[in-house]
Amino acid sequence: MPRTTRLSSSLLRAAAVTGVAALTLTACGSGSGTGSTGSGSGSVKIGLITKTDTNPFFVKMKEGAERAAKENGAQLLTAAGKFDGDNAGQVTAVENMVASGVKGILITPSDSKAIVPALAKARAKGVLVVALDTPTDPESAVDALFATDNLKAGELIGAYAKAAMKGRTAKIATLDLAPGVSVGVQRHNGFLKGFGVKDGDPSIVCSQDTGGDQAKGQTAMENCLQKDPDVNLVYTINEPAALGAYTALKAKGREKDVLIVSVDGGCTGTRGVKDGKIAATSQQYPLNMAAEGVKAVVTYAKDGKKASGYTDTGVTLITDKAQDGITSKDTAYGLEKCWG
Repeated sequence: MPRTTRLSSSLLRAAAVTGVAALTLTACGSGSGTGSTGSGSGSVKIGLITKTDTNPFFVKMKEGAERAAKENGAQLLTAAGKFDGDNAGQVTAVENMVASGVKGILITPSDSKAIVPALAKARAKGVLVVALDTPTDPESAVDALFATDNLKAGELIGAYAKAAMKGRTAKIATLDLAPGVSVGVQRHNGFLKGFGVKDGDPSIVCSQDTGGDQAKGQTAMENCLQKDPDVNLVYTINEPAALGAYTALKAKGREKDVLIVSVDGGCTGTRGVKDGKIAATSQQYPLNMAAEGVKAVVTYAKDGKKASGYTDTGVTLITDKAQDGITSKDTAYGLEKCWG
């Protein structure tokens, strides 16, 4: 296993100055940011920039990157925005990492379009840039993308919901992410495609943005119930939003007769499926994304070969209420594979 070295005090002071207030830039191997995992000063430096450092999905992604960095004798610098959507923080992180001499940057873009100029500058300096989980807009703004097929993830739960409704007239509430975030758009569109409707269809009685937050998911569901008390199908961008929706429905005594479907496959969300709060979820695998991204940068550093195009890191429909014609795995499988 590669040894752990210490960053110099001067470098720490520089990081404190250049990090601004928007993010934290650290080297993995220490929660305080004072350690560096790698094989020494000559090892390959890799940057990982996530949307936040609190979301369990990104915590697991960081774990996967740290593990892969150790296995490959690389150093991993990490940074995260203060909140989901903190593009300014991510821009600063990109600039800091390029200045630190990284060979590659792995990033989950908070704003798929706004981050593009910063990534273009990094690539112009010879840095390999790989998007994880969330594509940039355009996708060609990075060298490669390792991610869940979010359109497919949405289609899986849409098709499941269609089968589970068993011909009942649907009154759909969509609890979405935020405008302009590609992952949210793709999941939303995939759900509609899988269910067999389009935006503007009269069956969609309410749409609210949640930012993927549980409290905001609860508020969004409360708003939708005020708009149409007969909502009977809820699509949510992720499981925190789904659990927030469940809380709002339970307060109205509607938790038994409203179908909730979601995407992510975290352990809390998968337990929500097992407990019957969520009917089904599409599980994705952040460890795979991070590990593949690290390997791509190490390969580039060794032989100059750049990863390119899109690599699907997998998605599985998880439910304990299987439907005819819909391929799925149960929550026992989901809990073995979950994260967070």
